[in-house]
Amino acid sequence: MSETTTRIGVRIYVEDTDAGGIVYHANYLRYMERARTEMMRELGFVKPALSDGVQIVISKVQLDFRKPAHLDDWLTVTSQLRKLTASSMVIAQRIERDGELLVDAVLTAVCVAAANQRPVRIPAPMRTALNTRLAC
Repeated sequence: MSETTTRIGVRIYVEDTDAGGIVYHANYLRYMERARTEMMRELGFVKPALSDGVQIVISKVQLDFRKPAHLDDWLTVTSQLRKLTASSMVIAQRIERDGELLVDAVLTAVCVAAANQRPVRIPAPMRTALNTRLAC
């Protein structure tokens, strides 16, 4: 992984699974949210969902489920900023188990005004920080 990639670990517990010990599909989104939050934390934004009167909201998710995760698995979740526009960012995310790809995702996050939920420009300090993480 390059320095533009954030990586976190996630242990799978009973609460994450169905009766058969397989991770419930919606939980993968929770794990990816944690990884994106850690990416923003690494850039100095402890509460990235609400900063400078703006919120970062997910507007599009494309998921490719390849293999299931199971009870007690240790997963690695990565986030990599792929594209930055005036008001949005595209983030590639992966969930792996021992190097094996389980879920591949591409998400679009949009910066919106907290007051009316309309798209706005990403604040300059956040944009500057994000530019340092932009993958080539």
